Amino acid sequence: MTVTEPTDVAPDATPEAAPDATPESAPVQDAATAQETPKRSRKVLGSVLRWAAAVVVCGGLGAGTAAAITSMERTDVPGLATESDGRWAYPKLSLPPLPEGSPRPFTVGNEGEVHHADLRALLLPAPAGATVDPKLDGAWVSVDQYVSLYAKDERPELKQVIDDSALRQITARAWTMPDGTKSAVYLLRFKSVGFSEHFKDDAVNAGTTATTPLEGIQSVGTEALGNDARVPDTVQYATAEKKPYGPEQTRWAYIQAGDTLALVVQSRKGEALAVPFQQTVTLQNQLLG
Repeated sequence: MTVTEPTDVAPDATPEAAPDATPESAPVQDAATAQETPKRSRKVLGSVLRWAAAVVVCGGLGAGTAAAITSMERTDVPGLATESDGRWAYPKLSLPPLPEGSPRPFTVGNEGEVHHADLRALLLPAPAGATVDPKLDGAWVSVDQYVSLYAKDERPELKQVIDDSALRQITARAWTMPDGTKSAVYLLRFKSVGFSEHFKDDAVNAGTTATTPLEGIQSVGTEALGNDARVPDTVQYATAEKKPYGPEQTRWAYIQAGDTLALVVQSRKGEALAVPFQQTVTLQNQLLG
């Protein structure tokens, strides 16, 4: 809030006496004038005090806001609220605790950029109003379940690459929103960042038009997610199904975060909306970063 300082208002000055005037010759105020001057002085003083109080309050609010922002804990992950632009109401997110003595994935000394927290706790929860798929409810999933996302002729090779790539774990969660949007998030944790990057670049070709196709996808194009989706030390690659497509459109994105690779998939009849897709990718990215 901008506070405009009031114009200084000085009380009426008492006329100066002439240099040669004696006390007897100085002007004498009548009773009415003598009463009016203190009233004006009190009025001006009251106005100044009110403005001063407003400045103090505004300064205090600004300082309080700055303190709240600068004191935000690293474990707090800012959610994106549901607004008129179509964003979903995700629960408040926070990073899970680490085993004692274990570093965060991107701290100095963690050369493999390993996530030491429980991978399932790093998986994005479903938003309000979602119906969670009981088969993909945040538990561990098999390699066969994961590769079933891709075109049938791609599955044998992908499975072989995974077998050779020191994959440790896969977890996933899927849900459907009231408007019919279907979402699924998979997290794959490898032995180190090198194995994760190899799978991203050489197995699924993330972020290119030559990306390994998902089941039923014929033609794809890369997408930009915007600056809000960026998280330090991670990278993301978004792809959308291009027209002509069938009764529904699919969008998906890979997130490279150290030893972990995330896959976010959304599909919807008619068109997969960009806003909830970007929101979902952004929040999952923040949890991994």
